[in-house]
Amino acid sequence: MLLAAGLGLFGWLYAAPPQLIRVGSGYAAKIVCSNVFIAGRDPQQVLEVDVQAPGHPLLKLMRVSVDRDEKLVRAGLLGFLGESTAVAREGLGCANVPDGDLEKARAVQLDEVLSSQPLPALWPQGDQVEAATAEVAAVLADDDLVGKGMRAVVVVHDGRIVGERYGEGFSDTTPLLGWSMSKTVNAAIIGTLVRDGRMSLEDAQLFPAWEGDERATITIADLMAMSSGLAFNEDYGAVADVTRMLYLEPDMAGFAGTRPLAAPVGTSFSYSSGTSVLLSRLWQEALGDPQQAPQWPRSALFSPLGMDSAVIEADESGTFVGSSYIYATARDWARFGQFLLQDGVWNGEPILPPGFVSWMREPAPASNGVYGRGQLWLEAPDGNGHRMGVPADTFWLKGHDGQTVAVIPSRRMVVVRMGLTPKAVGYTPELLVSALVTTLNRSGGQE
Repeated sequence: MLLAAGLGLFGWLYAAPPQLIRVGSGYAAKIVCSNVFIAGRDPQQVLEVDVQAPGHPLLKLMRVSVDRDEKLVRAGLLGFLGESTAVAREGLGCANVPDGDLEKARAVQLDEVLSSQPLPALWPQGDQVEAATAEVAAVLADDDLVGKGMRAVVVVHDGRIVGERYGEGFSDTTPLLGWSMSKTVNAAIIGTLVRDGRMSLEDAQLFPAWEGDERATITIADLMAMSSGLAFNEDYGAVADVTRMLYLEPDMAGFAGTRPLAAPVGTSFSYSSGTSVLLSRLWQEALGDPQQAPQWPRSALFSPLGMDSAVIEADESGTFVGSSYIYATARDWARFGQFLLQDGVWNGEPILPPGFVSWMREPAPASNGVYGRGQLWLEAPDGNGHRMGVPADTFWLKGHDGQTVAVIPSRRMVVVRMGLTPKAVGYTPELLVSALVTTLNRSGGQE
């Protein structure tokens, strides 16, 4: 009887695995794939350290296999139950293939993958960095300040890197996942199309499926401010809208676009990765040329800034996952922070429209002052940042598991902190930023 029940359970899990298992296997396949084919890391180490150690107990039962010739990663519970596949595409990182259509997934590609050698010049024009002062080095040597699971910290003052530290196994050449810091980069990509007159922040009637209901009144600006009113469950602890979108849906924007209104447009702040993926689809469609869209992030933003390591990954259907999936070295994340500090100007050239970064930093009206109009944080969601000594004009890129870029215009500073630091650890990057501000003040680095 027990044997029959066990065989029946096994058969059910094999033939129709619960969605939670498929979410777990999709997550394992995707994280291992990206870290192997973008960051060059060992797949077993990524599985154990990045997927299993900090995650749901179910993830400890996941097993992966890597086919480097076919650029495929497969993952499943015990290796075969609820199996998911991720595929690597040159220049576009990895994509989950939840419907198994590898041919469709591989058809999404870049026409040309550019590569370059670092210039023999000081950062940011090149990748040469002067030695940190003893005072800054002492702050970065404090394990409590950089936090458990730290993988990279880069400190920029007056346009130069004045200190950096890397975790074991990571370096200035290791591309690191920004998670939701990607949302701010995605907003800047939209800015490049606004500059060219291809998009307007007031554009409405955004998707044909929204015609005839209140969703037709949603504007680009509403989406950017996380105030569209669209329902979207951002809970990563189970099968929610966000995990379903990222790991079970071949067309992420198509899924996000089916969400109904949960509040009147513009009246309620609701943080949503689905919103950012919708924005990705919209800027790709605004280009009007399916062949141009895969090249645009690099040609319009990454290459002008010298962010040669940056990769924004696309889903199976070819939509960039602007909510979550940008890999870049810590120095390239610092370049982006410096770019925002310079109001969207780089080497004297305006990459974003005049005033666009200032607009991004305006408080989203429905957010109670914590979130900007342009997909960035004005302070920590708990509101403790300024009380910790962080300057009041600081704004943030923030991502899952402890990814942050703090931009501090009044101090001419950018602080990048990357790592694998789950929220349960209780780490607060504001303490690191405050200590660095105080140190640079004390050493005469500020006016």
